[in-house]
Amino acid sequence: MGNRNLGLMDESNWGCDMHGRDLARRAISRRGFMKNGALALVGTSVIPAFLMKSVMAEATTAAANGKKLVVLFQRGAADGLNIVVPYQEKNYYAMRPTIAIQQKDVLDLNGFFGLHPAMAAFKPLYDGGHLAIIHAAGSPDSTRSHFDAQDYMESGTPGVKATQDGWLNRALAAGPVEGKPSAFRAVALGTQVPRTLQGKLPAIAVNNLEDFSVGGKGPQASPISNAFQAMYDESTDAVLHGTGQETFEAVKMLKASDPAHYRPAAGVVYPAGPFGNSLKQIAQLMKANLGVEAAFSDIGGWDTHQNQGNSTGQLANRLKEFSESIAAFWKDMGQDADNITLVTMSEFGRTARQNGTGGTDHGHANVMFVLGGKVKGGKVYGKWPGLSNDQLNEGRDLAVTTDFRNVLGEAAFKTLGSKNLEAVFPGSQVRQETFLNFI
Repeated sequence: MGNRNLGLMDESNWGCDMHGRDLARRAISRRGFMKNGALALVGTSVIPAFLMKSVMAEATTAAANGKKLVVLFQRGAADGLNIVVPYQEKNYYAMRPTIAIQQKDVLDLNGFFGLHPAMAAFKPLYDGGHLAIIHAAGSPDSTRSHFDAQDYMESGTPGVKATQDGWLNRALAAGPVEGKPSAFRAVALGTQVPRTLQGKLPAIAVNNLEDFSVGGKGPQASPISNAFQAMYDESTDAVLHGTGQETFEAVKMLKASDPAHYRPAAGVVYPAGPFGNSLKQIAQLMKANLGVEAAFSDIGGWDTHQNQGNSTGQLANRLKEFSESIAAFWKDMGQDADNITLVTMSEFGRTARQNGTGGTDHGHANVMFVLGGKVKGGKVYGKWPGLSNDQLNEGRDLAVTTDFRNVLGEAAFKTLGSKNLEAVFPGSQVRQETFLNFI
């Protein structure tokens, strides 16, 4: 699980009855759960948010308004130039003789840019004014290391490795509060709480809702469930009793929604695979009215150093799954989609020129998508830097003209009500005046 998160074993590995209960209680400590405000749920384990600090004693304006922010990370550095294609740039074709998307295959957006043909599911969203595109976006840091770049984007502090928390956790903390929160306020789909959501405020990771179980107290309950309930019952710790019972009630609410038998809206089919399944589960959590305000998921497979393909091939297959999963989520949410803002990001782009193995190497600027009911879509935002040889970053990459924090900052400000942007992105100079106003 890594040193930032507590991993819980599947209950089948714990033994049974009193022996299992004792093992669980020894393994699950208050100190362990309070580390970094991060909780994780794997397989059939239970979510015990009551072991968090009681800074979550109030709910946010975003919750009151039903607004939700979904953040998706394309891990591996997606090739933005073949995702949203500048097909009027002559040098684009000169630099990519075998992997460029031919103009006849491009899904035209505005006479200059076009979508990769595998992203046909995005075209109606763009034409309908719900999907905005920010091109030449990225980090001001020049690293070409996947690890460092992902860390910088998830922490929201490019070039600073000492940051302990993630930008999305800080964004939730920076919003106005009133009332009580949900234990499901911040959720990640996966086996551990990602860097993006680590921090002072509680966040949970759910690996698979279909395997989720909670049994309460008694001989039929799992040893872990018994242990959590016993810790709550026997403790005099105000932290445990501050939100403990509410958390158990939230867990029961999730169970009552019968996650194993969830059916998407009529006509919605999610692509098979982990990413489509994660978005289906985000939709399920949101439609169950459990108080989700921020959700995170990711999708790998974007590191196309060789055999990248053009209109077909490795990248095309990934883009088809990516776009169709997001489009399915949008349709599945129905009228609730009006209050959702979805943002995509990747650690950096890829080189403007293809390499000798039919792929692209680590680059700089990339493309971000923003989807939502309040999004002013049907437009490509940002300043286009050009692809002439003298316009390239370090003579090899698309240059960054929009700081990724400006995009995330606007999404957080207008969706979560995160007014203190200096706290969210320290030292970035992100403020209302710098917004692109895509929302």
